[in-house]
Amino acid sequence: MKDFRKGIGVFLINENNQLWVGKRIDFKNNYWQMPQGGIDNNENPRQAMIRELSEEAGIKKNYEILMELEGWLSYLLPSSLKKVVWGGRYVGQKQKWFACRFFGKDEEFNLETHKPEFEDWKWIRPEDAMKFVVPFKKKLYRDVLKSFKDLY
Repeated sequence: MKDFRKGIGVFLINENNQLWVGKRIDFKNNYWQMPQGGIDNNENPRQAMIRELSEEAGIKKNYEILMELEGWLSYLLPSSLKKVVWGGRYVGQKQKWFACRFFGKDEEFNLETHKPEFEDWKWIRPEDAMKFVVPFKKKLYRDVLKSFKDLY
């Protein structure tokens, strides 16, 4: 049986309790997502979270980790994507999620990183994340919002 890819997710809120979401470059649609990505072989989840936040949003400072979920959350890829994403090696992803608060200036975000993953970003109300996320991640996002509800 194929396995789940190990990854991380970042629930990044600002001082107004707004949630950061980005619009992916690789799939042309109107879905927005929180920063997330794989854990490299030489990393622990916290190191992967710091790297992904830097790679995807260009943020290296002016944030603090508020909370790390104890367990892992997961999602399954739809059948149409299983052979396309990650070379067909995984059926989905299991993720360690972190809640972080950003206290810098919006100008610090830089999507033009070494390999851009987002073409645009915005702040939204956390409860609006369900309106923007790709359908196969809706349950995952519900679990993330429920897990961090006391932070916003």
